[in-house]
Amino acid sequence: MNGEDKANFRQRLLDGLETSIAEDGYLKTTVADIVRRARTSRRTFYEHFESKEACFIALLTDANAEQVRQISAAVDPRAPWRSQVRQAVETWISAGESRAPLMRSWIRDVPSLGAAARDLQRDVLGNFLDMVQALGSTDEFRAAGIGPVSRQRSIMLLGGLRELVAVTVEEGGRMSEVTDEAVAASIALLTPSVD
Repeated sequence: MNGEDKANFRQRLLDGLETSIAEDGYLKTTVADIVRRARTSRRTFYEHFESKEACFIALLTDANAEQVRQISAAVDPRAPWRSQVRQAVETWISAGESRAPLMRSWIRDVPSLGAAARDLQRDVLGNFLDMVQALGSTDEFRAAGIGPVSRQRSIMLLGGLRELVAVTVEEGGRMSEVTDEAVAASIALLTPSVD
C-alpha cells in the first residue's frame, strides 16, 4: 500500500467513526461499525489504529487542527482588534456547529478516556494557546495596549469559552446562541485595565 492509499484509508476510517458518532454515539460505536461505514476491513483498521479509542483521539486531533486553521485564516490582522475577536469567536462557533455531533462527543465522551484524554486535552489547549497568542500579537492588539496576550489570560479566555459552550450544548442549546455573549466576554477579558 503506497502512502496515498494509506492516507486515504486512514481518512475513510476517521470519517466512518465521525458518521457513527453522529448516528449512534461514541459509546455505542464499535470497530465493526467504523469499518462498515469506511467500506474496509478490520485488518485495515488495525493497520492504522490500535483501538477505537486511538481512532477517536486521531479524529479529535485532526478536527482540532482543522479548527485552528479555520480560525487563523478567518481573522484579518488589519481589522480593529474587537473585530478580530468577533471573527475568531464566530469562526470557532461555526466550525463547532458544522460538526455538532463530534462537539457533543468531545464534551461527553472524552473525559471517559482517562490518561489519553488528559494528553489530548493538553495538546488541544496548547494548539489553541499558540493560536490565541499569535492572533493577539498583531499591530492592532499592540496599539490597543493588549498584545501579546499572556498565557494565563489566554487560558482563562479559552477555559471560559469552552465551559460556556459545554453547558449550552449539554442543556440542548446551540453554540451560536452564545455568540454575542462569548464575544463580549472575550473583549472584556482582553480589554486593558485602566488604573
